[in-house]
Amino acid sequence: MGLMDFIKKQFIDILQWTEESDGTLAWRFPMAEMEIQNGASLTVRETQMAVFVNEGKVADVFGPGTYKLTTQTLPVLTYLKNWDKLFESPFKSDLYFFSTRQQIDQKWGTPQAITIRDKDFGAVRLRAFGNYGYRIADPKLFHTEISGTRDAYTTGDLDGQLRGLVLQNISNAIASSGIPFLDLAANQQSFAAALAKELEPAFAKIGLKLEGMTVQNVSLPEELQKILDQKIGMGMVGNDMGKFMQYQTAQAIPGMAQGGGAGSGIAGDAMGLGAGVALGQVLAQNLTQGLNPASQQAAQAQTAIQNIAATLKPEDIMATLEKLGDLKTKGILTQEEFDAKKAELLKKLV
Repeated sequence: MGLMDFIKKQFIDILQWTEESDGTLAWRFPMAEMEIQNGASLTVRETQMAVFVNEGKVADVFGPGTYKLTTQTLPVLTYLKNWDKLFESPFKSDLYFFSTRQQIDQKWGTPQAITIRDKDFGAVRLRAFGNYGYRIADPKLFHTEISGTRDAYTTGDLDGQLRGLVLQNISNAIASSGIPFLDLAANQQSFAAALAKELEPAFAKIGLKLEGMTVQNVSLPEELQKILDQKIGMGMVGNDMGKFMQYQTAQAIPGMAQGGGAGSGIAGDAMGLGAGVALGQVLAQNLTQGLNPASQQAAQAQTAIQNIAATLKPEDIMATLEKLGDLKTKGILTQEEFDAKKAELLKKLV
């Protein structure tokens, strides 16, 4: 290199990054037509880390502090060409800064309802959303796996990938949490903790640390939301599904009287009163006998329906059949029980 070429060459003596806005994860120090001067000062702020990359390989990583760049501070780079030649800069590698502060309020959600397995209902569908925070914990790994040689890499560039990781792990999180589906909405904190536990290894593989995860809402399908409302209304029953079905029967039978037809109001009052008396007897028996097997509960529910059916007027029978069909659809009545009751009611029309 001639003297004039050396004079024209630009040397960098101060290397630092002042973040001008939020959301930048990685930033490459501009090196175009410039070289780092031997003895230059490198400043890495408290929320940053710096990485030197030479010929595509990470050469050294610097944490927060101020450094004078010499062979003592960058021993890994001593093999670089022209290190001992006069007027030649030994530092021709690229320098990347990484922000290590928390990136908060990152949104996640289910764009469509997802299907999960549940011990009570088999397969169910839900929607959920919340937010999370993360930070870069391993800039070397993040550089080699994610950001690469780009001039800048932002949270927006990474958003889609992280959202995908969240959605991919929701089903496993629900399964590992042991929380029944109907209790998810009331246990959002436990759900969030289980989801974070599932996600931490996936984040670590790309140099990130998951700092927080929240579940702000779990939306249930309308039909299961009604079941949840009913279960809340009978909190004393707990997880006894037999009594839960009995409670559903008690809720459904008075509604049978709301069908159309002349005189349905009077018939409805009579039916509602009959249902209250009959079911009151069934519940009283349960209180005195303790928890009954499901078969006994189903038989008692059938007895209550039979007592009510005996008081029905002909004009109410068709409406009653429709309501019994709803009970069959909900699984409260079996097909055989429905067919038997249907035959019994149709006989009253003859």
